[in-house]
Amino acid sequence: MDFKTVEQYIRNLDYKIVHKSEESGVFVIENSLDGIHNLIVGIAPPVIIFEQYLFTITTDSMEMFKSLLMKNRDMIHGAFAITEDGRKVIFRYTLQIHNLDFNEFEAAINSLSLLISEYYEQLIQFSKL
Repeated sequence: MDFKTVEQYIRNLDYKIVHKSEESGVFVIENSLDGIHNLIVGIAPPVIIFEQYLFTITTDSMEMFKSLLMKNRDMIHGAFAITEDGRKVIFRYTLQIHNLDFNEFEAAINSLSLLISEYYEQLIQFSKL
């Protein structure tokens, strides 16, 4: 799997490439219709990583953390995560890159889009805490 193949996958999905760096193996992509803005796709062999910033934590809330962890259990792929500084909630999805095909790539992005469409009201509430 190489940079050009991932770029072609992104284009096949009709996503806009906002930024790309072949040197660092990173794309930033978006598709407003799917609710995806500034999705980071990082090629870091042996994996490809999808990360989507969701909101900044302004107040630590046990209810919020518990709810996010419970939702992780419902997700088939990907998970909520918190950045190293403990201030931002992101969605993160990691796949092995060796045999990655277009269907798996598309499924990773669709997973995020589905999560946002199903859980957006709660995410908005959490962003206001």
